[in-house]
Amino acid sequence: MFRISTEPLDPAALQRTLADAHAGACVTFEGWVRDHNDGRPVLALDYEAYAPLAEKEGARILAEAREKFAIVGAVCIHRVGSLRIGDLAVWVGVSAAHRGAAFDACRFVIDETKARVPVWKKEHYADGDTAWINCATRGDHAAAVKS
Repeated sequence: MFRISTEPLDPAALQRTLADAHAGACVTFEGWVRDHNDGRPVLALDYEAYAPLAEKEGARILAEAREKFAIVGAVCIHRVGSLRIGDLAVWVGVSAAHRGAAFDACRFVIDETKARVPVWKKEHYADGDTAWINCATRGDHAAAVKS
């Protein structure tokens, strides 16, 4: 399951969705909003996404993880909206019979999600400035775009 959420994430509830008698391991990743980026104090973030497109690409990533790794289950949820410092922005969980597959698949899912799923991040800085971070420009590279 891959989902875009406007609501706060509940890691314990998400992890329970991976419970399976065939699984001997569960690896999770939590991405939190931090108070800095590139040496600048950050006060908050706004995440935006077109959910149907983001969820379609996210589902492809989870399907690829199932093909590449011997896993039992995989979940990735990404928040959108206004988030504060410390808020949970993205959660990934992978269950497998063995820990190696769970670790490898979890890393694959978060890395591919960050690279391929169209979720845009706007940082709000302590000096009042804002910037869209790591947004593709002209389709050829990632850059910060001031607004």
